[in-house]
Amino acid sequence: MSPAATVRPTVPASRRPPAPGGGDATGVRDRLRRALRRAAPALLGYLAVRLCGLLVLARWVHLKHHGVWPTLATSWDSGWYLGIADHGYADALGTQFNANNLAFFPLYPVLIKAVAGVTPGSRATVALVLAVVFSFVAAWGTFAVGDRLYGRRTGTVLTVLWGVLPVAIVQWMGYTESLFTALAAWALYAVLTGRWLWAASLASLAGLTRPTGIAVAAAVSVAALLPSCRGNRRALVGALVAPLGWLAYVAWVGFRMGRPDGYFAVQKLWRNEWDGGATTLLRLRQYLVYMARPQLFLVIVSLMLIVSVGLYLLCLADRQPPALLVFTGVLLLVVLGSGGVYFPRTRFLLPGFPLLLPIALALARTRRTAVVAVVLGTSTLSSAWVGAYMLLVWKGPP
Repeated sequence: MSPAATVRPTVPASRRPPAPGGGDATGVRDRLRRALRRAAPALLGYLAVRLCGLLVLARWVHLKHHGVWPTLATSWDSGWYLGIADHGYADALGTQFNANNLAFFPLYPVLIKAVAGVTPGSRATVALVLAVVFSFVAAWGTFAVGDRLYGRRTGTVLTVLWGVLPVAIVQWMGYTESLFTALAAWALYAVLTGRWLWAASLASLAGLTRPTGIAVAAAVSVAALLPSCRGNRRALVGALVAPLGWLAYVAWVGFRMGRPDGYFAVQKLWRNEWDGGATTLLRLRQYLVYMARPQLFLVIVSLMLIVSVGLYLLCLADRQPPALLVFTGVLLLVVLGSGGVYFPRTRFLLPGFPLLLPIALALARTRRTAVVAVVLGTSTLSSAWVGAYMLLVWKGPP
């Protein structure tokens, strides 16, 4: 176990955020209330920065004579998830590019359909509400991981930083990033607290949410198979269960297509094959070196990819717990190694909140409150502007 995982061994259990399950109902409620009070500053900070982004978007939308609700609830990939909730999946591979909805994993549209069946309002509204709700679950999980490792102040700063990422507006759109981050964060927290069955269950659900769910499964499985867990039967079961969600969906698509490689054939029709990073390097050189006037959003994406790799190196230097390093490492490997479309890659990395831990730790340890305020304030305004620009000026999907 790395030093980071043992930074706070004497923190009383009553002050630690809970992982799901365990104890009688009254005890669970008491622990949840205490944990929620402890996380309250982080959640309020997250709410504040996201409301700032929403206000900037609302003003920009008004100037362009659009609507906030359709922009957030029904644009781009949101339409694919709503289509799956309404009509189900395709039953043939087809030959048309970017047209087969089997590329989109099922948990989010299933939740949309289930909740919409028992609540008023359209499925688009339900999808947006679910995304917002899960964004707070994700923010709480992000805080829980940071608090567990480095204390409350670091957890709070980490949560706010996650809320001011350049593409953080997606957290309040009809997309899967909030749901996936919530599952990933609490799975990682469950690993840090030794709750292997919960970690595996959440990892399996993450594998039903996004293709990058394999990163959560790898994190749980690798951590469970470390020498420090030898002889722990729950850890062994967790290592086996964690990848089942991702594997089940890939196998189901293969069965539905009548070919073992059906899922990968679908991804090929989306031009989303793994090429080891050749396309990423080509685009980086194109937009940052050779192109005289590249589009602003593509420059932002390129810089964020470079920064993400640098942050991962800092995470390695900080000797973060293995589960966090495996999760962010596999996430980067999948996203940067893909030969698919370039511009959504910053969004694909949005769940990688542990990459922000070096920055959060540095800000939390500084005694200059003004420095923290300037960094977070500038990041908030930048995130609000980039989010609105991405949805209203950039011509492609976020």
